[in-house]
Amino acid sequence: MFLTHKLSNLFSTWLVGTGLLVLAGCGQKKEEPAPVAPAVTVAPKAEPLKIAFAYIGPVGDGGWTFAHDNGRKAIEKEFGDKIKTTYVENVPESADAERVIRDLVAQGNKIVFGTTFGYMEPMLKVAADHKDVKFEHATGFKSSENMRTYDSRTYEGAYMAGVIAGKMSKTATLGVVGSVPIPEVIRNINSFTLGAQSSNPNIKTKVVWVNKWFDPPAETQAAQSLINAGADVLFQNTDSSAVLQTAEKAGKYAFGWDSDMSNYGPKAHLASAVINWGPYYIKTTKQVLEGSWTNSSSWWGVKEGAIDLVSINPIVPDETKKRIETIKAGLKDGSFSIWKGPIKDQEGKELLAKDSVADDKFLSTLNTYVQGVEGKVPSSK
Repeated sequence: MFLTHKLSNLFSTWLVGTGLLVLAGCGQKKEEPAPVAPAVTVAPKAEPLKIAFAYIGPVGDGGWTFAHDNGRKAIEKEFGDKIKTTYVENVPESADAERVIRDLVAQGNKIVFGTTFGYMEPMLKVAADHKDVKFEHATGFKSSENMRTYDSRTYEGAYMAGVIAGKMSKTATLGVVGSVPIPEVIRNINSFTLGAQSSNPNIKTKVVWVNKWFDPPAETQAAQSLINAGADVLFQNTDSSAVLQTAEKAGKYAFGWDSDMSNYGPKAHLASAVINWGPYYIKTTKQVLEGSWTNSSSWWGVKEGAIDLVSINPIVPDETKKRIETIKAGLKDGSFSIWKGPIKDQEGKELLAKDSVADDKFLSTLNTYVQGVEGKVPSSK
């Protein structure tokens, strides 16, 4: 009996213990594993597109290079940290240009803008060695697989300036300070003269060449010699404000060129024929970023917003101002042509027959003066 009772007590104790364990197990909260945050992959930030500019003059020239640098600033504003720009000033049109352009490529720039005619051959050489870089050459005529040309129809601004000059001249003698005797400059001198003759058929134009784009002392000397020869309104195809400042001191009239130069000679300044490179530089940058760049060249003018005549002096007659607005409208919609015959050269030979309109091939190869321009083109024999 004692053994049986002992076994019974042990069994009871086991049951109670087992029940407690079961109850304890049922009442215990099961701990869930802590959630693991998914791994976040941060894409590396894209490197900015590097863009370089080679300038013939200083950015503070107030004219040509200043206008290009404003275009550079326009793409910085448009694209922000997607791009990074750099520039080199005062790059001569010589073998040194090739060295500078190669250095810009070595720095990782994928677009290189060469902003003067004399960079054409050096850029072609460098472009042949760097097919992954896009080369943009201003005012030239040679291109390759990864190099194209771009230009502005500066002759449109020159013509409009001429319309005012012809109206404002009292001596019927205009003076032009020429830079380098290439078709671009000859075309501008001729267009200025044609515009002036549309206001006064008796206009004559004298030209002094300095054979440089930017040389303020030489430009000043040339401007003074034109004034001494009877010119009372001056025009230029050089890059500084020296011509306008010389006219201001002499009590004559002149124009700003490439940029608004009105502040350099407020009394002498009749208007400024300006270039806006911003739209083209923005278009090119967008093409490269999107991978749609091709080697098709461009020549933009009033129609595309690249050329304008601005800051017209209040002393210019209202009727002449209205004519300028009419010309601008005609250039925009194609209803007005500056180079429309009959037009003769200075020897009386017909350049364009009556009602015929010059095409771009004619304009890009022009190497002779129109009637009314005195002297000879330096390169002519």
